[in-house]
Amino acid sequence: MHIIVVDLGFGDCGKGTVVDHLCATREVHTVVRFNGGAQAAHTVVLADGRKHTFAQFGAGSLRPGVRTHLSRFMVVDPLALVTEAEHLVALGARDVWRRLSVDRAALISTPYHRAANRAKELARGADRHGSCGMGVGETMAYALAHPGDAPRAGDCAEPAVLRRKLALLRERLGGGGPPVEACLPAYEGFAATAPLVDGFRAEGPCVFEGAQGVLLDEWHGFHPYTTWSTTTFANAEALLDGAPAFRLGVLRTVTTRHGAGPLPTEDPGLGISDPNNPANDWQGPFRVGHFDAPLHRYALEVCGGVDGLALTHLDLPVRRICRSYRRDPLRAGEPGDLARQEAMTRALAGVEPRYALVTDWVRTVEDELGAGVVLESWGPTSEDKKPSGPLTA
Repeated sequence: MHIIVVDLGFGDCGKGTVVDHLCATREVHTVVRFNGGAQAAHTVVLADGRKHTFAQFGAGSLRPGVRTHLSRFMVVDPLALVTEAEHLVALGARDVWRRLSVDRAALISTPYHRAANRAKELARGADRHGSCGMGVGETMAYALAHPGDAPRAGDCAEPAVLRRKLALLRERLGGGGPPVEACLPAYEGFAATAPLVDGFRAEGPCVFEGAQGVLLDEWHGFHPYTTWSTTTFANAEALLDGAPAFRLGVLRTVTTRHGAGPLPTEDPGLGISDPNNPANDWQGPFRVGHFDAPLHRYALEVCGGVDGLALTHLDLPVRRICRSYRRDPLRAGEPGDLARQEAMTRALAGVEPRYALVTDWVRTVEDELGAGVVLESWGPTSEDKKPSGPLTA
């Protein structure tokens, strides 16, 4: 059975550790990445102390034999992929390149996209959106504006095509960054190392690993503090083309956000930090609030519901939940109405959360969200997880 793992928050709910656990305890052939790009930060810790923060390789890559497929919906950064592979090899996963496949149609992110992304974010000043500064959004924007000229993974095997596309890209984005000729060998090396394929075909049970979270979705998130990516189940289901899959939503016992944007239950007094999500120059601070049931109910609604929930960070000493708002502004609508999403963003700034105490996290979350918890996580490793329901749709 295939499983699709989607974050029902603003990201950082523990998707990586959930994917690793699934790969450690089930027969999994391939982890499929179906949105986002190299800005993902899915930290996995093994029982023997090995630790890796996954960006593009699937979070099951430290488990022998588990493959990674970077689908056509991914924004692939070949240069960052090489760096990530080197760390995985150092941890003992020496065959990660042989266990990788990349869709030729996947967009590639370059130093030119990254430089343009960072320049735009800096120009926003106090109104920064909280970009990761990796150029993923700029890659998507360029592809929409120049669909025929956007570099894709398959172009890395066609030096003349790639040279032309990179030269146009560099010129259109301001002419900065390294010379095109200096970049070509790295991309050609990527094409010679990573198997490039046409499309996706499941050859065994797959885990589809989402990036970011539903509350950051390009159409359903709170504009303008969103991502240029579809973070719901939609891309994974398109890849499956009708094949059944278990839809697993991931939440943590606090609602968090890395960077700017609404977080109605934010409470610095909780005193909770996350060593895997430190403040950085691009996203800004890592923010923590009480579990926000209205926001997570909204996420469930816009993504079409789940077959089960994974509840992480049950080891945190938190005992408060926001059950509702006074004057709830959250209303799902047809995707594409960014004016509606921006109006909700403004309205969220003034909501009054209504809180209740929690004595049983699993039962409370199930009651508030109307979905069963099938996996509990009490720590960072796979051994810290325990099933609490069947993963059957």
